[in-house]
Amino acid sequence: MTTTYNCTADDERTEGIAHARRAILEKKCIVLPTDTVYGIAADAFSPQAVTMLLVSKGRGRNMPPPVLIPRLNALDGLATDVYPDARQLAEAFWPGGLTLIFHAQPSLDWDLGETKGTVALRIPDDEVAIDLLTVTGPLAVSSANRTGQAPAQTAFEARSQLAESVEVYLEGGFRPVEGTDARPSTIVDATSLPLRVVREGAISLERLREVVPGVLDINGNAADEAELTATPEDAASEDAVPESAADAPLQPDAGEKPASAE
Repeated sequence: MTTTYNCTADDERTEGIAHARRAILEKKCIVLPTDTVYGIAADAFSPQAVTMLLVSKGRGRNMPPPVLIPRLNALDGLATDVYPDARQLAEAFWPGGLTLIFHAQPSLDWDLGETKGTVALRIPDDEVAIDLLTVTGPLAVSSANRTGQAPAQTAFEARSQLAESVEVYLEGGFRPVEGTDARPSTIVDATSLPLRVVREGAISLERLREVVPGVLDINGNAADEAELTATPEDAASEDAVPESAADAPLQPDAGEKPASAE
């Protein structure tokens, strides 16, 4: 039976996270708030659960979900060939609006869809999401909506679209929280060097280059010499912010790398 918990109340939050954990262990789907929109989540290591997630959304295996993790030290257990540049970006912008695409650890027993051996990872900047991820481990997460519909910004909106296909709805209030960046995460391809932006979003290219100057833009272009020699103060003062991708947060863009993300 589908149950909704008000996670703005401490007692319901504790009960809801416990129920959501049981549902994940039973290979069922749950809905949780993230720092962008609400997501539908399933055990990343259960092909059955991931299939149920995709069916609930009306999506095929050609659009596999990204994976949310609770802490940075989970990175090396899920990804291989983690370059120092990618690790620097993760340390600088996690938790937050940055998704990094890596080669997946080949020893892992999972099937997220047609990923071509990659996995998209992110740590969300949301307390309810982190509390849940801490007790469940990595979750495959996609936006909590039927494909083609608007992404849900409350658990109530998610339930109106996903209904009984989800076991537990965790209501945390409107997302994104007022005053936070409403754009989807920036996606960076970290499977080779130099790193390359494949979707511009919450973290601007300028901010990425403050940490790793050699990051290529969405067209594969490097920073010009003036940018490479600018001080961090100069870069921080720039007003230019890239436009967000046309697709909604937590949904891969059509034609993008299979393991794209939130």
